[in-house]
Amino acid sequence: MLEDQTAAAFLPAQQSAPPSPWPAAYPTGYAVVDVETTGLARDDRIVSAAVYRLDARGEVEDHWYTPVNPQRDPGPVWIHGLTSEMLADAPLFPDIADELSERLEGRVLVAHNAYFDWSMLAREYARARRTPPVRQRLCTIALAKDLGLPLPNSKLESLAAHYGVVQRRAHHALDDARVLAEAFRPSLRLAAASGMALPLMACQQLTEWTDSPASRTSRYPGSSASYRSSWRPSRKRPACPYPNPGRYEPGQRLVQGMRVAFSGDTSVDRELLEDRAVEAGLHVATSVSRLTSLLVTNDPDAVTSKVAKARSFGTPVMDEAAFTQLLRDVAPAPGREPAGD
Repeated sequence: MLEDQTAAAFLPAQQSAPPSPWPAAYPTGYAVVDVETTGLARDDRIVSAAVYRLDARGEVEDHWYTPVNPQRDPGPVWIHGLTSEMLADAPLFPDIADELSERLEGRVLVAHNAYFDWSMLAREYARARRTPPVRQRLCTIALAKDLGLPLPNSKLESLAAHYGVVQRRAHHALDDARVLAEAFRPSLRLAAASGMALPLMACQQLTEWTDSPASRTSRYPGSSASYRSSWRPSRKRPACPYPNPGRYEPGQRLVQGMRVAFSGDTSVDRELLEDRAVEAGLHVATSVSRLTSLLVTNDPDAVTSKVAKARSFGTPVMDEAAFTQLLRDVAPAPGREPAGD
């Protein structure tokens, strides 16, 4: 009888389906990142940074944290808790760049609202005349949506609560990174079990950007990359004065009035690139529709709503370099005489 019971105890395990293989296309490692900053604008600075390194299946390998002297007022101390006195002797970003790069090298950057963390890091690396070693990022908000997790909102605390992860010190970079690492692991495994493609986005190094109010121009040593320090608050642009001539025809010139949308990272600060498009007589659109003439993206394989809509509408897509080249010689709107004639 005992033998029959023992044999029966093993029967379900023998009959159960084998575990799904891990997707071969998944990254081999991740760097879960959180940065605290002086604010949310493009000229704000990082005041602390934390990285949890994870292996291919989301297991923690190690973690790292550092405060960073932002060389300015620390901003919302009531949120991140770091005062000017506490940051006075902290290292500057260029001083931590090597150590941070070592932890990011060869890994996908993971963050909650990854665009924000990446954009802050990209600007700090650009100011330090350094090249960030990040090629792709993954936003855990996008991953949660793709998985269909029943979250009430997109806050980190909601994702943590869903998986039973306890947050000890909200808005402290190290604890936020820990919480995210623990919540990312089960999300990653759910995605792997279903064979779902991860919502990876390409990361573009900044070569030209707007920053502080001071007027000056700098270049990377030995390269043509530059930045213009002419920080302006966001503002509403005037309506394009030219009618939309329709879709861009590959191999032809851009025409004034064309509706251009942008998706993903650009090496030139997005606002500067949009300004140049407007100055050339193009209409900068915030979304993609059947009226969109062209979508500019450096990551055409990204799983974004703009890329998906462009594909569904048959909207032409080109990269930033090709668009910048065409921007130098935009054809006048139909019925409008070229300047100088």
